[in-house]
Amino acid sequence: MNKLVYIAGPMRGIPGFNYPLFNEVAIALRKTGYQVINPTEIGDYFGKPEDLEKDSRLRDLVMSIELLCVIKCDAICLLEGWENSEGARTELAAALERKLEIIPSPIRVIS
Repeated sequence: MNKLVYIAGPMRGIPGFNYPLFNEVAIALRKTGYQVINPTEIGDYFGKPEDLEKDSRLRDLVMSIELLCVIKCDAICLLEGWENSEGARTELAAALERKLEIIPSPIRVIS
């Protein structure tokens, strides 16, 4: 059985809410055999990132679903800048509590 991995990283304040990087990392992880939970795909069920940004109740609902996903995974993949994201820090705390494996991002961002 392939490991199930959750991707965590910053979204707010990044152009396109960092969707391109999340999606690129999801593709790279899937190509190496991981099953991947990409929070951008979860958020898409509830609307555009801009909609979630405007509606705190909806954003909180999505975050609750994402945290449930984290605790059901085998590992968490941290994107660059995760430490600057309240959501990613919360996801990492849940992962550490469950003793999930921590996987670095297979894609580095060059600034």
